[in-house]
Amino acid sequence: MAKLLLKIQRYFRRKPVRFFTLLALYLAAGSLVFLHSGFSGEPTVPGSPRSPAAAEGPGLPYLGVMQLGRGFKAAATMPAGPRRHGPWFKSTSKEPLERGKSRDNGGPRSQALRGRSGREKEEDRARYVGCYEDNTRRRTLRGMSFFDYKKMTVFRCQDNCAERGYLYAGLEFGAECYCGHKIQASNASESECNMECKGERSNTCGGINRLSIYRLELAQESARRYGSAIFRGCFRRPENVSIALPASQLMLNMSVDKCVDFCTEKEFPLAVLAGTTCRCGFPSTLFPLHELEDEQLCAHKCAAEEFESCGSAEFLLAYQTQVQDNRCMDRRFLPSRAKQLVALASFPGAGNTWARHLIELATGFYTGSYYFDGSLYNKGFKGERDHWRSGRTICIKTHESGQKEIESFDSAILLIRNPYKALMAEFNRKYGGHIGFAAHAHWKGKEWPEFVANYAPWWATHTLDWLRYGKKVLVVHFEDLKRDLFVQLQRMVALLGVPACEDRLLCVEGQKDGNFKRSGLRKLEYDPYTPEMRKAIGGYIRTVDAALKLRNLSGVPEDYFPR
Repeated sequence: MAKLLLKIQRYFRRKPVRFFTLLALYLAAGSLVFLHSGFSGEPTVPGSPRSPAAAEGPGLPYLGVMQLGRGFKAAATMPAGPRRHGPWFKSTSKEPLERGKSRDNGGPRSQALRGRSGREKEEDRARYVGCYEDNTRRRTLRGMSFFDYKKMTVFRCQDNCAERGYLYAGLEFGAECYCGHKIQASNASESECNMECKGERSNTCGGINRLSIYRLELAQESARRYGSAIFRGCFRRPENVSIALPASQLMLNMSVDKCVDFCTEKEFPLAVLAGTTCRCGFPSTLFPLHELEDEQLCAHKCAAEEFESCGSAEFLLAYQTQVQDNRCMDRRFLPSRAKQLVALASFPGAGNTWARHLIELATGFYTGSYYFDGSLYNKGFKGERDHWRSGRTICIKTHESGQKEIESFDSAILLIRNPYKALMAEFNRKYGGHIGFAAHAHWKGKEWPEFVANYAPWWATHTLDWLRYGKKVLVVHFEDLKRDLFVQLQRMVALLGVPACEDRLLCVEGQKDGNFKRSGLRKLEYDPYTPEMRKAIGGYIRTVDAALKLRNLSGVPEDYFPR
């Protein structure tokens, strides 16, 4: 065999033309085979669904995009099997991509027509209602909202709204998703909803100040119950209760879910239980959410639910409904160039993104960044793309700690967080994204010890450098911001030189979490810190504590020191 191969090799060395001729014939034959396989598949039928469920057939697992390409004939002849999961199952099969591939792109069809084609395919989960006007100051859908300027799809918007129990989902500007229980605007022409979805160009996602709205046909009724409302605490009855909480209804069989449903229907962000009276309203100077009372004062059983508290005439229980308070949601760039550069400085994992969210809501102006993070820009932080010296943003996010970088800023808000929490948050971000989690293998592998060894000293030097080189530094502890948001946010806004509008600050209290809060459901079942790690970190904490006290500032909070 070896001799035969050697003879062939010598032959083609003497006759190179014949070698290249045979190679060309081989490639041509391969091309013909490839073209033939492309034409022998299922013919494209406009409007035919090619979702994972349709491609599977009964009892077959979904094997992804490549498997679909090989199985066209089989899929065409198989009867459709029963639905294997509900319409809100979060599939990993990239269903919007498959829907997009099944479109008929051959004819000169308009974008609006293609959008309607997609809507017909989604009628099992939602029904297209129409194109509606929208206004940034008075939203058409007043529930939760989120943006994704890179990957927004119709399905993703519907999925997020339905998961939270809303009746309607609306898409605008190709990348913005709004949820609500009621449409509060008039119709617009279908031709005005003409923008492609950023993550699904074969479908339509509204237009400029125009919403493509869907009614979520199969949204679970139970999802709209009070389980999705947020408990805000016990409060003393305000003096002008009818002004502070303008909507009310007597409910002899009072329960939390009845009051929450009533206020949600009335489009109020607060549902307040006062014995047998349900009241609705907004956070305001008459009813601020930071003036809490002892919860035992509100511990009066509900008439309809033995294990629920419904407050009393004097002490009220408040829940935040799914209705979004839009008084602080409008944001823009500064109208004129900023006179000073203000840093929002923190060690990574100390809550800088959350602080930016709070500052943007409280001031109405975008924040900038020393870096460029595309994922943050796609989520609505529009100042992320500006150069940090542009002067168009209210403050600049930075994790830098060198003397030259620090002295570039005129003043700074220095955000400090418990290093044990900050290190874990940054490790999760590094290996799981802004709101994701590091895998178990990363915690147990060499990555975690190496990370702590490199990052723990930086936590201390970052704070020490800003205290040493910063020109005008306001120290804010992350834990204080969580515990007393209203007061700490007032301090931060004052440093930024923006008049503090109390209504906006009160509104922020109700919208404080934003879209960048990591879920608390996935917590480690063990302590990742070894005794050696704790000993080293304890030394860094004591060094920072002493440096703060040396400048007549309060030291680190007590919970930084493990008991």
